Amino acid sequence: MVPPPPGEESQTVILPPGWQSYLSPQGRRYYVNTTTNETTWERPSSTPGIPASPGSHRSSLPPTGTINCVTFPHPDTMPEQQLLKPTEWSYCDYFWADKKDPQGNGTVAGFELLLQKQLKGKQMQKEMSEFIRERIKIEEDYAKNLAKLSQNSLASQEEGSLGEAWAQVKKSLADEAEVHLKFSAKLHSEVEKPLMNFRENFKKDMKKCDHHIADLRKQLASRYASVEKARKALTERQRDLEMKTQQLEIKLSNKTEEDIKKARRKSTQAGDDLMRCVDLYNQAQSKWFEEMVTTTLELERLEVERVEMIRQHLCQYTQLRHETDMFNQSTVEPVDQLLRKVDPAKDRELWVREHKTGNIRPVDMEI
Repeated sequence: MVPPPPGEESQTVILPPGWQSYLSPQGRRYYVNTTTNETTWERPSSTPGIPASPGSHRSSLPPTGTINCVTFPHPDTMPEQQLLKPTEWSYCDYFWADKKDPQGNGTVAGFELLLQKQLKGKQMQKEMSEFIRERIKIEEDYAKNLAKLSQNSLASQEEGSLGEAWAQVKKSLADEAEVHLKFSAKLHSEVEKPLMNFRENFKKDMKKCDHHIADLRKQLASRYASVEKARKALTERQRDLEMKTQQLEIKLSNKTEEDIKKARRKSTQAGDDLMRCVDLYNQAQSKWFEEMVTTTLELERLEVERVEMIRQHLCQYTQLRHETDMFNQSTVEPVDQLLRKVDPAKDRELWVREHKTGNIRPVDMEI
C-alpha cells in the first residue's frame, strides 16, 4: 500500500505484489515492478486481467529488448514497422542491427558495414584509376615505338608503285603514332584525372561521417550503462525498503517510522534517477537514430554519385577508343588505295623507259 499523490486518489492504493509507486522529478507518478524491472505510467491492476481503472490503457511503448545497447521492439508484441523508403531498398531501412563478425565472436555494426562498402568503393575507384594510367603508359610506349619504326630505312629502295605503297605504310605508322599519343592525352585529361579528382572529394565526404556515428553509438552505450546502474541501485533501494518495512511489521527491529520514510525517500530518489537516466538514454538513441537516417542517406547518395561518375567516364573511354580505331583506320586507307594501284606491268614500263640500254637485239654473225 502506498499513499496516493495529492489530487489523484482519495483512498489508499493497493498495488499487486512486486510493484512499487514513485514520483518522477516532474511530479508524475509511475510504477516499477521490482521483479521484472518493468516501468509504466499506468497503475497496474491488483486483480489479474482487470484494468487498474475503467477506460485506462497502457501509454507505455510495447515490450522491448536491448541488443548491444540499442533498444528494439519485440516482434511478437508490436505491429510491423513501415519502411522509411518502402520501394527503394534504401540503406536507411536495413542496417539498424549489428551483424555477427564471420571472422570472430564479436559483432559488426550495421553502419560499419556501410562504411566498409564505401571504403571498398573508394579502393575500387583507385584501382580503376591505376588501370587507366597503365593503359595510358601502354599507349605512350606504343606511340613511341611506332614513330621510331616509321623512321626505319628498311626496304627504302623499293621502286615503282609498290615503292610508293611501302613508303605510305611507313608514313601511316607515324600517323598512327600521333593518333595514339592524342588518345593517351585524352585518356589522362578526360578519364584518369576526373577519376582521381572525384576520389579526393569522395575521401573528404567520407571523413565527415566516418567517426560521427561511432561517437554517437559510444555515447548511447554509456547512457545504457548508466540506466543499468540506476536500475540496479533502484532494485537495492526497494529491497532495503521492503526489508525494513517487514522488520517493522513483525517487530524484529526498533526502526522508527522516520527510518522507513528515509528509506522510502531514497527508493523514490533511485526511481527518479532511473527515469532521468532512461530519458537521457532515449535522447541519445533518438539523436543516433536521426543521424543514422541522415548519414545513411548521404552514403547512399555518395554511392550513386560514385557509380554514375565512373560509368560516365568509362563510356568516355569507350568513345575515345572508337574514335582511335576510326583514326587508325583512316591512316591505313591511303595504304589500301596505293596497294590497289600497284601495277607490275606499268612499273616495268616506267623502269625500262628510264633505265633501258638499247632495244636492238643481237643477230648471227655473217662470214
